[in-house]
Amino acid sequence: MIKDRDFIVYGLQPWDLNIASTCKYTALEISKNNRVLFVNPPLQRSSLLKDKHKPEVQKRINILKGNEPDLVQVNDTMWVLYPRTVLESINWIKSPAIFNFFNKINDKRFAKKVKLAAAKLDFKDVILFNDNSMYNGFYFKELLKPDIFIYLLRDAVILVDYHKRHGTRLQPQIIAKADFAVANSDYFANYCRKTNPNSFMIGQGCDLSMYNDEDGSLEIPDDLKEITKKPIIGYVGFLTTIRLDIDVLIHIAEQKPEYSLVLVGPEDDDFKKSKLHQLDNVYFLGRKDPHELAAYIKGFDVALNPQKVNMITDVNYPLKIDEYLAMGKPTVATKTTFMAYFKDYTYLPSTKEEYIVEIDKALKENTPELEKSRIAYAKTHSWENFVSKIYDQIEVVQKKKADQNDKK
Repeated sequence: MIKDRDFIVYGLQPWDLNIASTCKYTALEISKNNRVLFVNPPLQRSSLLKDKHKPEVQKRINILKGNEPDLVQVNDTMWVLYPRTVLESINWIKSPAIFNFFNKINDKRFAKKVKLAAAKLDFKDVILFNDNSMYNGFYFKELLKPDIFIYLLRDAVILVDYHKRHGTRLQPQIIAKADFAVANSDYFANYCRKTNPNSFMIGQGCDLSMYNDEDGSLEIPDDLKEITKKPIIGYVGFLTTIRLDIDVLIHIAEQKPEYSLVLVGPEDDDFKKSKLHQLDNVYFLGRKDPHELAAYIKGFDVALNPQKVNMITDVNYPLKIDEYLAMGKPTVATKTTFMAYFKDYTYLPSTKEEYIVEIDKALKENTPELEKSRIAYAKTHSWENFVSKIYDQIEVVQKKKADQNDKK
């Protein structure tokens, strides 16, 4: 356990992002025993010019003008910084040398604001934690001179178009700078080890507090209760063809008319136009508030995650699986490299034909004992456990540094 230290946490995701954020939850967990400064990504020049109408940009403009505070206290041991600076949008630059030149200028502006906030809070011997940020903060180890620098790799961001040009080059370099790197999969841990041998797979943290029905008090929503044809095979989440395989869902509905296929979440245009809307045993229940989702999962007999397999989905951690398992549900999900992590608790088809076989197996094999084991497994993926594994590696680094100092 690490206690009474000062952490600076930054990453790709801002504090006010309206979805669950690894960076935010990690910072909150660390703040239970330490002081934390959470640093938002600075406003980019392109956003200032093109996205003035967006609330999050308006907020940052007000902060830049001094109309709102740039440093906000969230709890007794945690503060959030909205850096009062604008970074130049330089990702269009093709030359690595020219990009590096301007990126360092950006980082000097950024680091100056972080230093001011850290000094105001009297932070000492800082532990710097970077969640997946390759451009902003690339030079923070040199500029902030932390006692320990940690890099978390948990997403295939270099496969996204924006990050491909320079991220492919910079990500291995920033991982190499870290005192140690942590990752949420063996795939990413092995990637990190190519440039930093002190790289470790620590799994993923999840906030599963909403996915808890141990006392059985959770009420299944009325629109789900109205579906009387059983079993109910369900999916909860954004219905998008970028990540989901519509053909699998159509195949399930057509081959098993006795199933009710229930899809909970907003649809993209491809889903809205799909054949699924013409099938009598498919039910679209629409967007729901996050706090309602556990109640819908409770009403499923089998939970689905019919992902397309591509370079991004193949190696990314699917948080949805933990949510399904936390509710004890038999879960059938497309077999990917990462889903091997869940292989003892899920059913993993590779084709639409195998989906039918695995769903039937999930229905037949389910027992109260299996439900309890799934819930217990999901609980091991808490933010407390996630951060505890980071603390373990910090202690290793601290001991090495102490041993080196003793030898001098």
